[in-house]
Amino acid sequence: MAAESDIEPLNQEAISQVLRVYFEDEIAEMLQEPWLLGAIRAQNERTNGLTEAEIIDLDQEWRAQVGEQDHPMVDAVVEGPVAEHLLHKIARAGGVIAEIFVMDAQGLNVAAAAPTSDYWQGDEAKFQKSFGAGKDGMEIGEIEFDASIGISQAQVSATIVDPATGEPIGAVTVGVVADLLL
Repeated sequence: MAAESDIEPLNQEAISQVLRVYFEDEIAEMLQEPWLLGAIRAQNERTNGLTEAEIIDLDQEWRAQVGEQDHPMVDAVVEGPVAEHLLHKIARAGGVIAEIFVMDAQGLNVAAAAPTSDYWQGDEAKFQKSFGAGKDGMEIGEIEFDASIGISQAQVSATIVDPATGEPIGAVTVGVVADLLL
């Protein structure tokens, strides 16, 4: 496995380009799948009228459930057909994808391959710089070395657009293992 210094010679612009191409080649098509679009549309109908205070309450409830044995809110996101599709995408990626999660128009988790630390991504750059930037929005995060698992990873986030309306309906974040891609 590559050490952190193995990827330093590449400049951020070159790294971003490699990550962008990988995302476009390996992830973008999935964002138009009916199973994904339907799940996002359905959740948007449920969460559209939530206030920020209600969203924060949901986020706190999620955080309290993560790591507990009883976690119905977390289960609703990491179990079911959409989460299964995300897990299959990770399995087919040959180790290059470490995580995938999908957010609605509020930045709330719709589905995830594994639990995230929080439920509301809407207050984070990954959502604000993708969904918040409109239909072509994309955020490519810095590569970060995770000493606990010995890999370098970057998160790529992009807006998900409803092909029926041309309007943004959500966003996706994909954790790409830089050691394997670069």
